[in-house]
Formats: sequence, C-alpha cells, structure tokens
Amino acid sequence: MQRHLISAADLTRDDAVLILDTAEEMARVADRPIKKLPTLRGRTIVNLFFEDSTRTRISFEAAEKRLSADVINFTAKGSSVSKGESLKDTAQTLEAMGVDAVVIRHGASGAPYRLATSGWIDAAVINAGDGTHQHPTQALLDAFTMRRRLVGRDAGIGQDLSGKRITIVGDILHSRVARSNVDLLHTLGAEVTLVAPPTLVPVGVETWPCEVAYDLDSTLAKSDAVMMLRVQRERMNAAFFPTEREYSRRYGLDGDRMARMPEHAIVMHPGPMVRGMEITAEVADSDRCTVVEQVANGVSIRMAVLYLLLGGAVVDSKKVPAVSPTRIEEK
Repeated sequence: MQRHLISAADLTRDDAVLILDTAEEMARVADRPIKKLPTLRGRTIVNLFFEDSTRTRISFEAAEKRLSADVINFTAKGSSVSKGESLKDTAQTLEAMGVDAVVIRHGASGAPYRLATSGWIDAAVINAGDGTHQHPTQALLDAFTMRRRLVGRDAGIGQDLSGKRITIVGDILHSRVARSNVDLLHTLGAEVTLVAPPTLVPVGVETWPCEVAYDLDSTLAKSDAVMMLRVQRERMNAAFFPTEREYSRRYGLDGDRMARMPEHAIVMHPGPMVRGMEITAEVADSDRCTVVEQVANGVSIRMAVLYLLLGGAVVDSKKVPAVSPTRIEEK
C-alpha cells in the first residue's frame, strides 16, 4: 500500500485483498466486551469534513477510537473556513499541531489529492469522499460486504470477487460511490453493469471497465448483487428525469423486481436511502438488504485502512504479511 488512500483505482488486487483480510481480523474486535486495540495509541487523526456526513464521519471516528488514536473532529460550519480560510491555510494549521493523518471529505473533486501532494502537510491523507470523484473506503466496505455474503466469511480470506456480477443502479453521473466501486470491483475481478437513465450516465463512460444498460429488468436475473444509489438532488442543476414517480417506476427496486433476482443475490445501498423512490420499504427491510451490515463493516474496513497506513509495517503486501490484532495486543 502507498502512504495515502486517495482513489480506489490506486489499489492493486493484492492491496485490496490485504485490506479486506485485515478487516476480517478487525471485525473480531467488535465481538469482544472491550472493543479496543492499542495500535494507534499516541497518534493524532483529524477528521476534516467540509461536507455534511453522518455514516462516514461517525464510522471513521469509531474506527479511530477503537484503535486508541487521539481524534479531532473538524467541520467547516463554525470554523475559520466559513470566514474564508483556504484549504492550504487549514492544512498548515493542522501541520503545526503535529497531526499524523487527515481524513478529508470535500465538495471539490481532487481536494484530497491536492492535500496529499502539495507539501502543505506531512501526514497520511485518506479520502472520505471528494465531489463526484472518489470514495475509496465506501467501495472497500461494499466489496467486504459482497465477499462475506457471496463467498463466505471464512472462505473469503485471501479471495477476490472473480466471476461475481454486480449491478449498480441510479444516479451514476453524480456518484463518487459508483466510480469507486467500478474501479475496485474491476480490480477484484467482478463484472460490473451500470443501469441508469441516459441523462444520468456520465460522458466518457465507455472508457470505464464496465457495461452500461438502460433497462433494469433485463439485468436482475443475472445479478449477484444489486446496488441502488440515491438521486443526489443537491448536486443537480437541471431536470434529469420527468418526475420522481417516473424514475421509481423505471429504476426503483420493489418487491416484484427483487423476486426476479437469484435467491442468493443481495441488495445494497450506500445510504442514506430515500424510501419509496429508489427503493421500497419492503426491500429495504428485507433479509436480503445489507444496508445495516454495510455500516458495521465500514468500521472494520476503516480500522484496517488506518492500521495499514499508520500502525503496521505493511508497505508491500507481497513482502510483509498483515499482523493480526491478537498479535498486536499480545505485544
């Protein structure tokens, strides 16, 4: 693994499998009475969030605290950013405080890359979502959830998602989750199909390592996992479809459509869900829906990423094996 985690496309297959395997070890910590490891004791991590977030911010904070790190939460509202302070000045302020890692979410695509390569700060940078570009830890937790459900918790150790068919449905145009998942799932050997209205398919999608379809019903029977995306109205500046009812009729997942999926197939959603539009309450509350699992798995994945970037000696996954939490604790 590299020093920073900016894009899912930066991960090799070995890197991705190493993170997934390490997350399995970290998941065992959640089953214990005391959910703590001393791995990052004495390290300081800043959660630098310029955009609103619930799941991602709390997930990162939980992961950091379970690894015994000192955590500083920064939000743009109520900070000097609201007075006009630049990203550079904010970064240099953090550098002066001696932080070891920055978890950044920003509305501008490329902001985490800029922070990591500018020389403003000498700390590991983890992208928690930038504009419509990337959200690598979301893709990792999605892949982790798929591997557990489709391959098996123990059988999946060391395995990728070769041969699995994943369908991603909805607002592809504005979705960093879709872009990250296409990159990572392709790296892990899965076959990805994007399904969306033509107006919500990005220009240049033909260069992506995936297929594109416009009819949801034609893809359901051959899908191992169907990931529904939220329509991101806050990023829209035009009318991309006639009405919500029309969108739901063509691209929403209800009980009838879920019944056409293979029996082993799962339904995923990165959240927050808009019930009644892209997904019905019947589907969202079914046993095949993994939304709650994804939240729990997100903590394990983020613990694994933080451990590998800050706490372990793992630089090249081919040369240095992952150290299990039990071995860490014994030391």
